[in-house]
Amino acid sequence: MAENKSNYSADQIQVLKGLEPVRKRPGMYIGTTDVRGLHHLIWEIVDNSIDEGMAGYCDTILIVVNEDGSVTVADNGRGIPVDKHKTTGKSALETVLTTLHAGGKFGGDDSGYKVSGGLHGVGVSVVNALSSKLVAEVRRDGKVYSQEYRVGKAQDDIKEVGETKSTGTSITFWPDKDVFETLEFDMNMILTRIRQQAYLTKGITISVEDKRIDLYEGKIPQGYTFKYRFYFEGGVKSYVDHLNQNKDPIIDTVYMEKQVDEGNIEIALQYSQSYSENIITFANNIHTAEGGMHLTGFKSALTRSINSFARAKGFLKEKDINMTTEDVREGLTAVISVKLADPQFEGQTKSKLGNAEIRTAVEQVFNEKFSEYLEENPNEAKAIIAKNMLATRARLASRAARDTVLRKGALEGATLPGKLADCSSKNPSESEIYIVEGDSAGGSAKQGRDRYFQAILPLRGKILNVEQARLDRMLNNNEIKSLIIAMGTGIGETFDIERIRYHRIVIMTDADVDGAHIRTLLLTFFYRYFKPLIDAGYIYIAQPPLYRIGKGKTQVYAYTDDEKIAVLSELGITDTEEKDGDAEDGEETEENTDEVTTEKKTKKPKVSIQRYKGLGEMNPDQLWDTTMDPQKRTMLKVTVEDAEKADAIFDTLMGPEVLPRRKFIQTHAKKVKNLDI
Repeated sequence: MAENKSNYSADQIQVLKGLEPVRKRPGMYIGTTDVRGLHHLIWEIVDNSIDEGMAGYCDTILIVVNEDGSVTVADNGRGIPVDKHKTTGKSALETVLTTLHAGGKFGGDDSGYKVSGGLHGVGVSVVNALSSKLVAEVRRDGKVYSQEYRVGKAQDDIKEVGETKSTGTSITFWPDKDVFETLEFDMNMILTRIRQQAYLTKGITISVEDKRIDLYEGKIPQGYTFKYRFYFEGGVKSYVDHLNQNKDPIIDTVYMEKQVDEGNIEIALQYSQSYSENIITFANNIHTAEGGMHLTGFKSALTRSINSFARAKGFLKEKDINMTTEDVREGLTAVISVKLADPQFEGQTKSKLGNAEIRTAVEQVFNEKFSEYLEENPNEAKAIIAKNMLATRARLASRAARDTVLRKGALEGATLPGKLADCSSKNPSESEIYIVEGDSAGGSAKQGRDRYFQAILPLRGKILNVEQARLDRMLNNNEIKSLIIAMGTGIGETFDIERIRYHRIVIMTDADVDGAHIRTLLLTFFYRYFKPLIDAGYIYIAQPPLYRIGKGKTQVYAYTDDEKIAVLSELGITDTEEKDGDAEDGEETEENTDEVTTEKKTKKPKVSIQRYKGLGEMNPDQLWDTTMDPQKRTMLKVTVEDAEKADAIFDTLMGPEVLPRRKFIQTHAKKVKNLDI
């Protein structure tokens, strides 16, 4: 040990220069190197163009996914300066492309960026570092300039390559295959983000073009086009209208905007007949997924203004208690967008806004504007108050039901559901619970599990569709009640993720229509009432096999139809032979071959294929080997990359409106595989 310590010297301290830190630890700068990190490269460049737009210098942005897999982002802003930078001795263009924390956003009051999203300043330099090639083109002062980079390093000096009457910047980059797990850009992911940015920057046109025609092999997905254009004059008002397009609104969208000393505040909201809330917040066009001070100010002002109005107009009597912030947010969809000069984001991901001054500013602006709206629109105000007061009564009823059904002892695990086969371990980090469909599958799971860390909770039938029910009605459903008690976190006001009893909650249902429906009902339940469990990575979906294929003593499990075909091919069985033998659902087939020399038939081993439509068809050992053994199983972790899209899908599939659901089914029906009716 002493010898090793003596070798520890300054020579062993690694110093990374320029963009080397980005190449060494890309995850520190773009989060991940999977598909999300790949698309982050586009966001970094687009954010720069958006900043030009917010500063008033740009009104058109173009994003092109090129045939060769590169991406071009072009705008008609001022163009990155090309004159020599006094500190680096290089052109300003090369400086911002090769130096971390360099750019106009750090230039002080005369930088031209009073509002900016790229506060961490990594931006285009990180894109350059993680690209095998990047070409920058600048149009300014009547001339066109160009410079090429390879893995973050300039290949030559900046060159004047033409003349122009326009201004702007165009960046084309080729992601480095040595960095990213995939190089294929997802157009849906791009469109979702760009549509959002267009809503938040009203008056700016953002176009997206996909030139990868060969990628689709002549098969263009239904409804797919190769060119898209986004322009929204209504700003966040248009955004709320979009979010609520399939909901039943009780008022028209309320919109307000005001410039104050702290910055610009823009808010739009609408109430619908749904029971869930959907509030999305932004700071300088950056989605603050964890909220922050602007969200806190909004919630406080909303609760105060509604309670004050309700009391002033006699809706709330003297003896009545005030409505809570949860009551006034039921059925609310809102978008809050603030733009301020010096936003303080918590963490590199910028997911939470920390500026205390913006809380007061949002409170004052919203209270003033919304109070005016309520006074000037008495019918709409009455509809809002009625919705809120109904939520209050439901909350009080659900509290009574929860106190009766989910007593303190039950929530702490003293009285667990009788059908729950709990595990021995009391350590949540090593414990997991399987939510199983039916007693038959539950029996196999209970016998096949590892009792030390695996708990089994069988459900009878289908749980309540919580998308169309309040908490008080939910708590009357025995299956939901058992599930809440088993998890131990409580629900609603009493929810506490620290009391979770299992860090892996596994949904395990049959591979048929009913199983898929139960899985969807459970996912809706978790998304609407236990989203922190999804965010924490605690929710999983089991992946049992679809087929057991046997030949002689060989037994192989296949999890998809493609795997089945591959296994049969390895065993020397073709599709045609399988059909001829009718080797489905556990039946057996024999293959006979004529031997020319001996004219004698020889038997090959029998091949059997069993299709598992229900988990109960597996014996305990099979269920353990294929689906529950941590050393062999495959499970899907449930994540929510895009909360807005997830909210819309749950509303479409599980909400009260039939027409959007019918349209969704008609659109996607042909994509469904393994459909058993």
